[in-house]
Amino acid sequence: MLAICGIPLFFLELSLGQFSSLGPLAVWKISPLFKGAGAAMLLIVGLVAIYYNMIIAYVLFYLFASLTSNLPWEHCGNWWNTDLCLEHRGSKDGNGALPLNLTSTVSPSEEYWSRYVLHIQGSRGIGSPGQIRWNLCLCLLLAWVIVFLCILKGVKSSGKVVYFTATFPYLILLMLLVRGVTLPGAWKGIQFYLTPQFHHLLSSKVWIEAALQIFYSLGVGFGGLLTFASYNTFHQNIYRDTFIVTLGNAITSILAGFAIFSVLGYMSQELGVPVDQVAKAGPGLAFVVYPQAMTMLPLSPFWSFLFFFMLLTLGLDSQFAFLETIVTAVTDEFPYYLRPKKAVFSGLICVAMYLMGLVLTTDGGMYWLVLLDDYSASFGLMVVVITTCLAVTRVYGIQRFCRDIHMMLGFKPGLYFRACWLFLSPATLLALLVYSIVKYQPSEYGSYRFPAWAELLGILMGLLSCLMIPAGMLVAVLREEGSLWEVSLPHPCLLPAPQPVALPWAQPLEQKTRLLQYLFQGLQDSFNWEEHFFLTSSLGYESAQICLVCGRLWGRSPVLWPLPPPGAPGKGGAQSKDHGYWPVPTCLGGT
Repeated sequence: MLAICGIPLFFLELSLGQFSSLGPLAVWKISPLFKGAGAAMLLIVGLVAIYYNMIIAYVLFYLFASLTSNLPWEHCGNWWNTDLCLEHRGSKDGNGALPLNLTSTVSPSEEYWSRYVLHIQGSRGIGSPGQIRWNLCLCLLLAWVIVFLCILKGVKSSGKVVYFTATFPYLILLMLLVRGVTLPGAWKGIQFYLTPQFHHLLSSKVWIEAALQIFYSLGVGFGGLLTFASYNTFHQNIYRDTFIVTLGNAITSILAGFAIFSVLGYMSQELGVPVDQVAKAGPGLAFVVYPQAMTMLPLSPFWSFLFFFMLLTLGLDSQFAFLETIVTAVTDEFPYYLRPKKAVFSGLICVAMYLMGLVLTTDGGMYWLVLLDDYSASFGLMVVVITTCLAVTRVYGIQRFCRDIHMMLGFKPGLYFRACWLFLSPATLLALLVYSIVKYQPSEYGSYRFPAWAELLGILMGLLSCLMIPAGMLVAVLREEGSLWEVSLPHPCLLPAPQPVALPWAQPLEQKTRLLQYLFQGLQDSFNWEEHFFLTSSLGYESAQICLVCGRLWGRSPVLWPLPPPGAPGKGGAQSKDHGYWPVPTCLGGT
């Protein structure tokens, strides 16, 4: 899945964002007919950001709870425990641990999670969420405050924070890995981790989860890659970056698996039960099983704090990308109004999402979180990724796209990338999409089965992002002049990232020849549009810009100028790595 979908689509989105220097909405000047795919990305990332920050709130809750000499989920006897609570510590005899009957008892960590943190007994189901849990409400507020402060100044502030949040987890992961593999019984968990179970390959959910794991871990389809690549310099080596990030992500996931399952193997030996009886999927692993394992270690509060601090830094990284994607995409659409007030706009987005996420802090909030997790970014995300891949390769054109990459990097993508973009990636995702529909499995949380209306609501949630694509097509056809095919063609004003370019006669011969060949090739691809090249020099600017001005198809739209006029709000040029285009003055043919 990584080779067929992850690496090729990661490179595709980086290339698209870096070449255009635009966010997920404005980048669809390459084919205005598919601008709805950008809107679908924003809808998906907005829904994910709402519940993702709730997970960060849970992590903050456990992080604060770890600041004590004895972890609160270590023993029974608390007011939230029931008669079924039993401390799962295997008793010893002469031959080792006596096996425990885990089916008729509940561990203290599980009751702490379900009955104290979630207080799920106060809800009768998703239709009866119960009261707001004010401790969770405050943790959620703190999570949004942290996110807002880190994205306050855009990529300038979040980029500096990421230096810490992206690297420090590796130190904690290494510490947990060394501690885990030195525990007795760790080899049981590692053996379970490395032993393939081929019968699970027949389940559609396994393949869907594998694809979504690639998308979540790499950020494919969420618009974050487009957003952050748009801040790159025009000749940034994203080909090298693609392999570093994707392979580094895979290696990190493997190491994390060793760190987790070595501790699960230790639990298995201590409790005298098989590994598959202590391992749980979903939130149960992070908030039940691993916290329980921490209670079995010396200095358990220390290891618990490290574990949840690692989860916090990892979660914040993703949340920064989600919010920056939304803010950048919308400000690119309305640069005059929002770019000077980007901090205020970011604050309003955070407040709105905090209010929408309050339902997740209720007694039955976990039911809503599971519903959002199962449907907000499942088949809708795959539809968006398939549409993006087909629009870039089939409508914008694979030859034009490869030529764009050649202009940025100095070489064209090889056969592997072209084959994946043209056929392998969309065909694989389409097959998974059809298979998931045929083998549809309803959502569930433990023994709770969601009612039919909740399932329908989740399906509509996923379909809404899909419907944004045809809705965007309808809007494009109604707003723009020309035939359906003309509307689907690339916007002729789409130029490379707004970089200062020296005058052509000052360029080395090789660069000048390549630049002129590219520009005149663009004229040939424009189907007799009225284009003119201008070598313009703005007041106070030392270098000139080569600007393509189009006349006919987008006659009602502002023609684009890569550089802002002197004194205009916002930041322009390659030095600040900001992006956004400005209307050409009327004297140069602008509207």
